[in-house]
Amino acid sequence: MGPVVVVYPEGVFYSQVHVDDVEEIVTEHILKGRIVKRLLYEETVHGDEIRSLNDTGFYKKQMRIALKNCGVIDPENIDEYIAYDGYKAYEKCVTEMTPQEVVDVIKKSDLRGRGGGGFGTGLKWQFTKDAAGDVKYIVCNADEGDPGAFMDRAVLEGDPHAVIEAMMIAGYAVGAKKGFVYVRAEYPIAVNRLQIAINQAKEYGILGDNILGTGHSFDLEIRLGAGAFVCGEETALLASIEGRRGEPKPRPPFPAVKGLYGKPTLINNVETYANIPNIILKGHEWFSNIGTEKSKGTKVFALGGKIHNTGLVEVPMGTTLREIIYDIGGGIPDGKKFKAAQTGGPSGGCIPASGLDVKIDYDNLTAIGSMMGSGGLIVMNEDNCMVDIAKFFLEFTVEESCGKCTPCRIGNKRLLEILEKITSGKGTLEDLDELERLSEYIKANSLCGLGQTAPNPILSTFKHFKDEYIAHVVDKKCPAGVCNALLSYKIMPELCIGCTMCKRNCPANAIIGDVRAVHTIDQEKCIKCGVCIANCKKKAIIKS
Repeated sequence: MGPVVVVYPEGVFYSQVHVDDVEEIVTEHILKGRIVKRLLYEETVHGDEIRSLNDTGFYKKQMRIALKNCGVIDPENIDEYIAYDGYKAYEKCVTEMTPQEVVDVIKKSDLRGRGGGGFGTGLKWQFTKDAAGDVKYIVCNADEGDPGAFMDRAVLEGDPHAVIEAMMIAGYAVGAKKGFVYVRAEYPIAVNRLQIAINQAKEYGILGDNILGTGHSFDLEIRLGAGAFVCGEETALLASIEGRRGEPKPRPPFPAVKGLYGKPTLINNVETYANIPNIILKGHEWFSNIGTEKSKGTKVFALGGKIHNTGLVEVPMGTTLREIIYDIGGGIPDGKKFKAAQTGGPSGGCIPASGLDVKIDYDNLTAIGSMMGSGGLIVMNEDNCMVDIAKFFLEFTVEESCGKCTPCRIGNKRLLEILEKITSGKGTLEDLDELERLSEYIKANSLCGLGQTAPNPILSTFKHFKDEYIAHVVDKKCPAGVCNALLSYKIMPELCIGCTMCKRNCPANAIIGDVRAVHTIDQEKCIKCGVCIANCKKKAIIKS
């Protein structure tokens, strides 16, 4: 719907605004108080009543904590962040609380890491605080690499000071004076705004030595990621910050004991940090009353794929997939049926239609063969081939493997070869058995999370959509009509008028027929490119 404009205090929501529309909005609405109805987002219009953005289906069931300032304040103006209670949480910590009391609040909130693992944030803080050492570090993992995920990017672009404040609080709590934000170099706007925020905080005396006269010192630097998905794994990330090749290493020792430059290091991701100031200001009881028994608070999802409303959504833990897809997302376009949702990116799994009413939290997703991951949520309809989906994600993890351990380096390549064999129509039932056996072996024996979770898309699609795999190897058919090698193109004689458009545009010269005569396709020559379908005005060509 973007670019979008919201005019306050009315909360009037304009969508798909162009540069030429700006003058009209200013002169008519802002100066004269007359709403520009032609630009209104259609869901806000109910007869003569204009409703606010929060009354639309997309926002009604959302609860914004991590994203509360995004799109509301100017991220390049520290004064606007301060006006929205910015840095009050840090002030409260250093003037009213001991470091242990800060850690206790985070532990009692039951905040779990939003980067994918779901480990208790407070426990991680406690381990780092208790670790021996005069020098400790705070690290923010902003190396967001999952396809289709942009939660961290949105926070860094829209509310960078929230991350800075949270890292300062963490530094006070565990005894660290230095922090690093490891962010993707492919996020230039996020990097620029974060650097502006750091510079402004230093100018205001909020970062540096003896902050606000409290005796606490903390400084922050940005480190750019080298473009490797594996650097999202914490030990590989630390190696990259140190200037070494981004490869994971066995644990223990964990970073909380021996991390960056061999010193105790606390690592959390962007979304985790974005929750910290709110928890400090509003209390652990407030936060722990949101969500489910074992998954507290909210979760930000990047909603995409075959769905009407794409974008970032932040919902309380325990919201069902059905609510996200149909109430917030607006359902599946073109009357198509929902088939599956992929959560957790390349590390996650597919949730079938039978899981639409599962309450989304860490444990429930794991129980049905998927995972929370960092928050990617890709919706698929009946036109998606689940074997092809598994192959897509495996291609990604094979490309991104660092190659350090054999199960991941070699095993995932073998999995991909089997999938390519199946989608090309050469697979056998024995290949399906090998696919499952090898997947389990790789999960059990890979060094880091990349290899351990790489087979998840295969195992989950195999579990819920095994009939599609069987159709590929037994019937040599792709039920969704996606895998080209298993498709055949056919001209319907009752619809063909012999216009020769398909024949003239076929790059393989595979179409036979004279003018005004019914055409046919030579299946031996056909390369299944789809050009004939695109050029047939009578829709006389089908693929099956």
